Amino acid sequence: MDYILLILGFVLLIKGADYFVDGSSSVARILKVPPIIIGLTVVAFGTSMPELSVSVTAALKGENDLAVSNVLGSNIFNLLVVLGCCALVNPVQAKWSLLKKEFPFSIFVAVILLLLNSDFSVSKVLSGGGTFVLGRWGGILFLILFGIFLYATVREALLSRGEAEEGQEEYKVLPPARSAVYIVCGLAGIVLGGDLVVNSATGIAVRFGLSQTFIGLTIVALGTSLPELVTSMVAAGKGENDLAVGNVVGSNIFNILLILGVSATITPIVLDVTAVYDTLILIAASLIVYGAALSKREIRRNEGALFLLAYLTFFVYILGR
Repeated sequence: MDYILLILGFVLLIKGADYFVDGSSSVARILKVPPIIIGLTVVAFGTSMPELSVSVTAALKGENDLAVSNVLGSNIFNLLVVLGCCALVNPVQAKWSLLKKEFPFSIFVAVILLLLNSDFSVSKVLSGGGTFVLGRWGGILFLILFGIFLYATVREALLSRGEAEEGQEEYKVLPPARSAVYIVCGLAGIVLGGDLVVNSATGIAVRFGLSQTFIGLTIVALGTSLPELVTSMVAAGKGENDLAVGNVVGSNIFNILLILGVSATITPIVLDVTAVYDTLILIAASLIVYGAALSKREIRRNEGALFLLAYLTFFVYILGR
């Protein structure tokens, strides 16, 4: 039964996020908000809603391992699998502005997470024992950084709005009543789906003697990353593969700053040393992808294949530990 509930939860999460984005985008267009701002805020937030729902639900229920591993697993999946698959479809172009600003900022955010997760103690990490805490002050710091990032992103988009409008995707406009129904139903699906995913994933982990960390890093991370995977693959198929890198980087920043910020502010998150190791792996994956994208301003097919191989190695590692 847990498997059926897990699949149902994922369906509710994905469809709920889809309806939420459609409804919110429609309202924004009715209010004459530029499409570029919709993409940077509503759509980016919407694709991160599954992770937010799962992690906050897990934090409220005290399932802290699931809350953090979901974010770490999703971010590693985004970098290695989403960009790897997109590069296999078409070499993925990377805009210089993204490589100069947002991508380095995503790495900086991951380093801050590492420092907070490790309690700033190298000896404690090397000993491999004890517990670590991502506390409320860390969560508040992430939310402040998220506010600064969002403000800077929207401000820059508004300043360059004239050139960004050309060729920008137009979001469909729905009747106001229908938009409201989409938003309400979308949020309801996200909340209910997150609850089902957390409960069923925990049940599966207990039944097979698996850790919540493993479930969060694999099954839950895959399920909640489906919006990013679908969005980026569609963009790559249309030849708009520069959007794939922006989607992944933006989502990874949202996941750490917003999702862990909200989760840790609600209740301090208790971790074991494996969360610190997984954060190190996230930083290493970020640096590898950044180096590949920076070399020739694109991620080529052979590099995409190597990313997928790296994720398979990571999967085998967490399976065996």
